[in-house]
Amino acid sequence: MATAGYAFAPPAARTFCAKQPRFCSASGHVKEVKLTDRRMAELQSVNSSVNAKVRERNDASAGLGDDWRIAGKEGDCEDIAILKKSELMKRGWPASALLLTVVTLGGSGHTVLTVRTDKGDLILDNLTGTVRNWSRTSYRYFARQSQSESGKWLRIDS
Repeated sequence: MATAGYAFAPPAARTFCAKQPRFCSASGHVKEVKLTDRRMAELQSVNSSVNAKVRERNDASAGLGDDWRIAGKEGDCEDIAILKKSELMKRGWPASALLLTVVTLGGSGHTVLTVRTDKGDLILDNLTGTVRNWSRTSYRYFARQSQSESGKWLRIDS
């Protein structure tokens, strides 16, 4: 997943990062995780279990503006992606390889979690139980968190 310069961070992401900086920190030297069978099974497990336990609810239907948070029993796409990042970090995955990513599909915005691995960038998505390489999705990739500058986002050249 090649990047092409800076992008504007989603406004709600900036607010979230001010409250929860551990999810937005660029610290850490690990840029890619070595993808073993065990690691892939962990990704599949986290993706499936979070998708199963969190009911999707968009912020507008709950009477909220765009509000990024860690999903509880319900949440929208970015809340669910943040929960997946949290679960993987608890299991020892480096935050620097777990990047919130904004995509579009049919003109609608959506947020997924990109996991940078030595076998390519993988996508954890609340719309599918399958972890896939980013190039094998139907999305148009817009921007993701920077691995080297906290709070910065990068445009994706897709």
